[in-house]
Amino acid sequence: MHAFRRFIRGVLVLVVVLVMAACSAPLVREAEVQVVPPVAAPAAQPIPPRIALALGGGAARGFAHVGVLQVLEEAAIPVDIIVGTSAGSVVAALHASGLSGAALEKAALGMDETALTDWMFPLINRGMIRGEALANYINKQVAGRPLQALNKPIGVVAATLGSGAPIVFRSGNTGLAVRASSAVPGVFMPVAIGDKEYVDGGLVAPVPARFAREMGGELVIAVNISSPPSATPATDTPGLMLQTFSIMGQQLSVHELAAADVIVVPQLAGVGAADFKSRKQAIDAGRVAMQRELPRLRALIAQKTKKAQ
Repeated sequence: MHAFRRFIRGVLVLVVVLVMAACSAPLVREAEVQVVPPVAAPAAQPIPPRIALALGGGAARGFAHVGVLQVLEEAAIPVDIIVGTSAGSVVAALHASGLSGAALEKAALGMDETALTDWMFPLINRGMIRGEALANYINKQVAGRPLQALNKPIGVVAATLGSGAPIVFRSGNTGLAVRASSAVPGVFMPVAIGDKEYVDGGLVAPVPARFAREMGGELVIAVNISSPPSATPATDTPGLMLQTFSIMGQQLSVHELAAADVIVVPQLAGVGAADFKSRKQAIDAGRVAMQRELPRLRALIAQKTKKAQ
């Protein structure tokens, strides 16, 4: 009986101790409870279209490409892919290597065309200009980097001499590819790469819009600098070759430009394919032509921008 009473007293003491401990504990105020809101996921951003720029051939008229690139740069419209034919491949390579619009103009105005023409005896060889000087100039400008190591995807268009098939160089020696793309038959020697020979890309794609599309361009800007055939008969071999190219290029350009979303046509009346003295005029013409197309280009970018999912 005494043992039972002692047990009851122990239980009562334990209960009293627990109650006192609970009463002495600090109360947690509602204001002290911090509710951490869930972290919201960042909003998905709209995805603009990949813009590809196709730069056509036209020898000295190619300086207009510099003006086009300057306007795109000033308008903060990025060029994601660039493809060039002949003179367009020269500007494409320099731009893809990282040169800004201002740097391109400086290089263009300071270019000594006589240093890029390594003349040969035409009766012995298959051209009057070897083309190695042009390749060396390009490789120096791009710091010796191959096409695949440049700052953005680039395609350089040439024609296969044996079959007439077009080829788009996307890797390999940059200067050699540009030399092949610029090798006007009868003026420049054909360029051997591997087991094939190549000549000017203008024979197959005067304005390479189709290849810009094939390289992944979702919005293709094509710059057409080809000159209409001259009404004045050519008086020398280079003039005859350029006149022949102009005639042929008129029809080819129609087919190629069908792949373009925006077609930029600089007004280059009076600027001949061999007129290197008018390079500033050509650059300015490229600027004016691209500024004229900016509203349409911006509208297409907005239209083709993918909305966030």
